[in-house]
Amino acid sequence: MSRSVKKSPVWTDHRTPGTCWSKRQASKAVHHFKGEVQNGKWYRKLYCSWNICDYRFFQTKQQAITEWETFRWPRGRLLSRAEVINKWEKLYRRK
Repeated sequence: MSRSVKKSPVWTDHRTPGTCWSKRQASKAVHHFKGEVQNGKWYRKLYCSWNICDYRFFQTKQQAITEWETFRWPRGRLLSRAEVINKWEKLYRRK
């Protein structure tokens, strides 16, 4: 079993349909460009990078535990402390 972990507790949103669709459109714009793409980062001029929605969420383990302890609604308190830590590690820590 691998022991590798992420260097920073960040969860990226690469699985939503909007992100996947916009990245596919950017790829199509570059591949269907009839001219010559110069070396470097010139391909960025073919598609507006603001149309790609890359979200990154940062949360430490202590923040996750504090949020669970102070949550008011009973639905959020259904998980035990160990389950909350495991969920945090699944999203933010493990590769």
